[in-house]
Amino acid sequence: MQKHSANNLEFYQSDLLEGTRHGIFTRHGGVSDAPFGALNVGGTVGDDVTNVHANHRLMYDVLDVNAEQACTTWQVHGADVVVSNGPVANRKWVARADSIITDREHVPLVMRFADCVPLIMYDPAHHAIGLAHAGWRGTVRGVGKETVRAMQDAYGSQPEDIRVVVGPSISIDKFQVGEEVVEAFETYFGATDGLMRRDPADGTAYMDLWEANRRDLVSIGVEQIEIMGICTASNTDDFFSHRQEKGKTGRFGVVIEL
Repeated sequence: MQKHSANNLEFYQSDLLEGTRHGIFTRHGGVSDAPFGALNVGGTVGDDVTNVHANHRLMYDVLDVNAEQACTTWQVHGADVVVSNGPVANRKWVARADSIITDREHVPLVMRFADCVPLIMYDPAHHAIGLAHAGWRGTVRGVGKETVRAMQDAYGSQPEDIRVVVGPSISIDKFQVGEEVVEAFETYFGATDGLMRRDPADGTAYMDLWEANRRDLVSIGVEQIEIMGICTASNTDDFFSHRQEKGKTGRFGVVIEL
């Protein structure tokens, strides 16, 4: 994983995704004012829409991708996957879903994050990409696994060919959860061994979304997984964190294009 700077923007790129144009962006280099400063790409958090549009354009320009072909979803914390061949006319998003895949060149996929897990996928064998948004609800609904299945169905992808980067998101150290979340993980995974730890002082549960998504992907046959290991809640100077900043913050962008 390498960190790059261009036009005052900072973003990460992974060797695992070599063969694509992609960027995992920090919050630096945009035009938004606090508390959305500076590269906020979330249009529903209270930021000025003009600033949000300008920030999107800055991201696309740095990666040299076509902003007019960018495709995104209305993220709803689920596990539905949409197959996209390009933007939908007269609409900013292609569907209400938390995962999007394509095998079309020059169709950038983009999503917004502020603690939830970005899952960035590339199948070089079948020339296809995917991008998923995995909050805890999406994780226990198998959004990562469903994205792999969708790539299998749509493009003939094989799990062992699909490369996945687990992007910046909240870590187990910061992700304190209630018992209803623990029960949801137990139901989906069968147990929480290696996925949860409890505070010895008060028994409060903390959940590991990185390991949960890695485990889910491995269960369907994915072998090539890179976990960036950057906690958004512990690094608010560089990334937005909905939890750490108590909801008054922006969203950082992830973009990938064939």
